[in-house]
Amino acid sequence: MPAQPYGHWPSDWSSLAAAAAGRDFAELRAGLGGLVWSEFDPADGRTRLWRWTPQQRQCLSPDLVSVRSRVYEYGGGAFCLSDLGLAWVNEADQQVYWQVLGGEPQPISRLLHCRYGDLNYDRLLHAVLAVEEEHGDQAVVHRLVSLSCAGEPRQVVAQGADFYSAPTLSGDGQRLAWIEWDRPYQPWLATRLCVAQRLSDGTWSAPQTVAGQAMDQALQQPLFDPQQRLLVMSDVHGFWQPWRETQAGSGLLQPLPAKPCDHAGAPWQMGARSYQVFAQGMLLSGFNSGYGWLLDSHELAGGQRRLASEYSRFRQLAMDEQYFYVIAASPLRPSNILAIERSSGALRVLASTPCALPATEVSPPEPLNYPTADGQLCHGFFYPPHNSRCSAQPLQRPPLLVFLHGGPTSACYPAFDPRIQFWTQRGFAVADLNYRGSSGFGRAYRLSLHGTWGEAEVADAEALVDHLAARDLIDPQRAFIRGASAGGYTALCALAFSRVFRAGASLYGVSDPLRLRATTHKFEADYLDWLIGDPLQHPQRYAARTPLRHAAAIRAPVIFFQGGLDAVVLPEQTAQMVSALQQQGVEVESITYAEERHGFRQAENLADALDRELAFYQRYL
Repeated sequence: MPAQPYGHWPSDWSSLAAAAAGRDFAELRAGLGGLVWSEFDPADGRTRLWRWTPQQRQCLSPDLVSVRSRVYEYGGGAFCLSDLGLAWVNEADQQVYWQVLGGEPQPISRLLHCRYGDLNYDRLLHAVLAVEEEHGDQAVVHRLVSLSCAGEPRQVVAQGADFYSAPTLSGDGQRLAWIEWDRPYQPWLATRLCVAQRLSDGTWSAPQTVAGQAMDQALQQPLFDPQQRLLVMSDVHGFWQPWRETQAGSGLLQPLPAKPCDHAGAPWQMGARSYQVFAQGMLLSGFNSGYGWLLDSHELAGGQRRLASEYSRFRQLAMDEQYFYVIAASPLRPSNILAIERSSGALRVLASTPCALPATEVSPPEPLNYPTADGQLCHGFFYPPHNSRCSAQPLQRPPLLVFLHGGPTSACYPAFDPRIQFWTQRGFAVADLNYRGSSGFGRAYRLSLHGTWGEAEVADAEALVDHLAARDLIDPQRAFIRGASAGGYTALCALAFSRVFRAGASLYGVSDPLRLRATTHKFEADYLDWLIGDPLQHPQRYAARTPLRHAAAIRAPVIFFQGGLDAVVLPEQTAQMVSALQQQGVEVESITYAEERHGFRQAENLADALDRELAFYQRYL
């Protein structure tokens, strides 16, 4: 193992290999004799539907079609199943198509100024319940609708609230539950759980609000158990945990026995399934242990069984009579689709993401828990450099690259990330940070960015460098920072308001919060007021925390990546920040991918961004 300088280690794990390993699974549903899932392929940027049965595996999507919803820009719930076929959202026109198994798809929505998502099949009416997003001349309007698969006129099920999600039918089809909320809230701050009763003519009664009237909790993922009792995830006791009706139709919810931790993440996308109820008093749920996500099957009266213990992240639970199904990832391998035998717990891998990096070459995550500047505990994962072909030069410590997730109410997980391994293979240490405001650590931690965005999480990143340097794990003089979307904003703030970081990268990051507030989409239109404050009441906060206004304070080089079709952070915002830094003489690179949106999907662009970012940092090692 020749000694080579950190940050310049040679590796066969190329940017193209890392991009190809970004192939992933999005959603899954049990039915049609087996399991159906959606699978994203960065090679062409499309998401396809696949069906597995014990006899075969087949692609259900027509050629050249991509299945993806863009409701709320982040989508979710892009397909649903019936006994005979399925309905799905075409990414190109955002319309819903009905497809009998083996037949040709037929459109069942025809309003091209509308988008659809969070699909749920209504077997009694042979129709699809969906969230409809209408883009009119004056405003964007959301409602719940029923789309007939037989050509009957579209029906409006619920309207009047600003936002809707998760339309869910009871097993007998007589009750419909959903989540709704109004501006200025987001779905991880305050929502309502509503229920309607089916009337004799097939329409729905006026809704009853079951929980959330006081706007004191965030509710998500309603479902019904075999006894027709309503369940929901609520964080009213501090963590997202399951609650259930005392009896069917009572509308009175009580908490179920659960560990004091989050059993769901922030619902940025629709269609999440982080728990299932499968028998009298039996629950299947994933939860955040603090060091990774675990999966339990347990009796509510006591007793539990740990499932798939070698995995550390679980998404999209489903089940049938024989199997539990889940999208699962481990620290050593990308996502797999697992079938877990209900009787024995035995695992079967139905589909996996190809990965050319041997497990022996993977840098495993080490949990990080360290004090912030004001004494709170911050979380994350540390990945030391690892490459069996290389060793460090004597007395050197590795450079550090801090990863900042978006949201900012999102999270990072101790699961295989091909981008992180791209850096550790080249001799970088990586810290993946769950700064204050991240989800997965309870409501109080998630809400700790209220009014403090641009300060609290920047302090967390700075304290992280001090913590790792004190443990002699990194060279604090060669610390870099990078983030996407909201993480890009934090990276720019860190470069403007501290001298901890040598250089940084902003991937479609926010540089002007006020401009974002004026131009962003409805789903996030009020988020800035919560994160920073009402600009009329707190103009000084915006003045102090806008990287564009403080471009003169940035001395470190910055590289920018932007999608030309981004509707969340508009390209003009990044162009202004680049121009302001160039006028100050700061070394800047800026790359725009014309066909990308908010989050890159094309493999060639993902690979190009990695190569450019690496070359940029190597100049300053």
